[in-house]
Amino acid sequence: MRDTSFTPSFPSFFMPLTGPATPLSRVFVASAAVCLAVPVALAQTPSTTPEVTDLGQVEIRGNRNNDTEVRRESTASKIVIGREEIEKQGDATLGDVLKRLPGVTVQGAPGRGGAIRMRGLGSGYTQILLDGERMPPGFSVDSLTPEQVERIEILRAPTAETGSRAIAGTINIVLREGQRANPDDLKITRSQEHGQGSNQLNWVHNLKTEPLGGTFTLSAMDSRRADDSVTESHSTLPLIPVDQVRMSESEGHRQGVHANARLQWKGEQGKSLTLTPFLIYSEYAAQGRIDARRLTSPAITDTALTDNQSRYAAARLNGQWSQRLSADDRLEVRFGLGQSKYDQQITQTAVSTTALLANSLDEQRFTDRSTSLNGKWTRVLENGHQLVSGLEHEGVRRVEEASAGAGDDSGNLKASTARWAAYTQDEFKINPNWSAYAGVRYESILTEGQVSEALKRNQSQVWTPLLHALWKPDPAKRDQIRMSLTRSYKTPTLYNLVAPLRYSRDYPISGNNVPTQPDRVGNPDLRPELATGIDLGFERYLEGGGVLSANVFRRNIKDLIRYQTSLQTVNWSNQARWVSTPQNVGDAVTQGIELEAKFRLNQAWAEAWPVDIRSNVSFFHSKVKAVPGPDNRLDQQPSMTANLGADYRLRGMPLTLGGNVNWNPDYDTRRSQEQFSYQGVKRVVDVYGLWRYSAATALRLTVSNLLPRDYLTATTFNNGTQSETARTTDRNWRNVQLRVEMKI
Repeated sequence: MRDTSFTPSFPSFFMPLTGPATPLSRVFVASAAVCLAVPVALAQTPSTTPEVTDLGQVEIRGNRNNDTEVRRESTASKIVIGREEIEKQGDATLGDVLKRLPGVTVQGAPGRGGAIRMRGLGSGYTQILLDGERMPPGFSVDSLTPEQVERIEILRAPTAETGSRAIAGTINIVLREGQRANPDDLKITRSQEHGQGSNQLNWVHNLKTEPLGGTFTLSAMDSRRADDSVTESHSTLPLIPVDQVRMSESEGHRQGVHANARLQWKGEQGKSLTLTPFLIYSEYAAQGRIDARRLTSPAITDTALTDNQSRYAAARLNGQWSQRLSADDRLEVRFGLGQSKYDQQITQTAVSTTALLANSLDEQRFTDRSTSLNGKWTRVLENGHQLVSGLEHEGVRRVEEASAGAGDDSGNLKASTARWAAYTQDEFKINPNWSAYAGVRYESILTEGQVSEALKRNQSQVWTPLLHALWKPDPAKRDQIRMSLTRSYKTPTLYNLVAPLRYSRDYPISGNNVPTQPDRVGNPDLRPELATGIDLGFERYLEGGGVLSANVFRRNIKDLIRYQTSLQTVNWSNQARWVSTPQNVGDAVTQGIELEAKFRLNQAWAEAWPVDIRSNVSFFHSKVKAVPGPDNRLDQQPSMTANLGADYRLRGMPLTLGGNVNWNPDYDTRRSQEQFSYQGVKRVVDVYGLWRYSAATALRLTVSNLLPRDYLTATTFNNGTQSETARTTDRNWRNVQLRVEMKI
């Protein structure tokens, strides 16, 4: 099942967990060598800064250095990605930007978007914030456009203020901030993929009024995209004819509008009010076809037509009031309220009657309402201490109606989550060499849900102490070492706890189903996962701009949550059904090393061209102790991820060229004694060219997924006497994008 063309070696300090090592592929030996060898070259080569004649380029360097200085001065480990790097590649979605950042992976087939992960860890381990607040229910990071974002902050270890539900780390997305002196930005994009055309418009307007300032961002899209997949199933299970192949194809059409603003009023004596309204509306329609064929009897075929209609709308208003109470004290009060609605209907209509494909109707409608209220008090003391304390409350209520196929109202759900938190932290400078951060956070989360008139309830309480330290061996130089000792946790999601029954669509409840397509239910007795973590990092900041870093981490996880599948006697069918439900399965450990190098080539080699190099490579390893090896890793964690990118502005021409290679190797995961999964190789090559006609107008050509390859996934159930395997191949295509960029 595994693609054996790539098997990465692991650094020596991981050998007790990994066993014998094998060589890296040549491409990523080069990438790792860049991250490891360049510090030596830069330490031995005097910094040579060529004569700068382009004033616009000088301005860009200054913006980059500001982001680097914020990262350098932070006591807790932080990576800051500003506007220059966000817009450099000309990406259509924020997910394409994030996939190139150190240690970040994106699930799913290339070019198709997916959940954002840090350190290869699965859903729920990465905390994602929007302007410092938790993401609204049902909101996807991939729906944001890069034009809506001012900067991205990555925290590798949790802090008391940002929250401890961050075993893998935190990604904070800060929306655009207004600059009165800046003109408006207008970008018009036309893209083509597999014969399907898409259009996108982005407009950023900077308010120039007094005393109210800020920015307004509008994004509108009309996109068409094809999907094509083949699933081949083999089984030795009795009475279930699943030896078949299914070919699915569809053409989807999405239309949407996103609008957000940041409005800021500044008064006297340090008073300020910031409002950030956010609106999303999108519609999606896709018509498709499924062809099924029995492998053991090729003459037995079936066809079904599919129709997928969905609509999503969300509105949210966040606000922050800030006031200086004294020369040393500041009070901040933040609030948020929002609502989102989602309505989806998927219809599958069988054309023939060979029973390979069934008629089905899957409907889902939900409404989420959320509120938040946070208060933070900051006090600066004379001895260099800065104390920050806060209280937080967040409430989410969901009302859902769905067709579960089990009759009655078993698909309906009414649920709510209430979270209370309190924290205090102290950031202080011990001496010119040392600075430290100590904090503690308490959180209580109550989840209640009513499914089929049955009330389910779960409450958890967690204390998380946190300690960070920063050491500069020589304060006059630019080398520093970071250390973190933290406790973090992952809470069960609302669906983990109180999810209504979801039966497998292709296997009606009147009969059997298969273990790779089980029914799903929740488990209200789950406990949160707790993790004790340590991070150790080295950073070197280059005088001409750029950074070299190496970071080592380890997390010991207790009460790991994982979905387990078993054959059960159920009350929604007269036959036994395969059912998947989340359970606490025991302890796990994950560890890794993350290497990053960002520099200009002529900083290391004086005679080289001033090419900007962006490279990172991360190695991961994990083990679930209750599951026998090999491959008993945490879900969706590859053994490594790597990026190698370069940008160069041609001398004497207003042309900038660049590109990036993103690589994730294939890997197997053993999820339990009987369950296995497989994720195929992901290799994504993106290139771009930017021709600047004037200071106000430019034309950009971007080719994403330049060398497309099929993406393979598989699931297997094998209990020694019976087995069933489903292997899926998803196609993806090259995307060509032409964009006009104007300042008006």
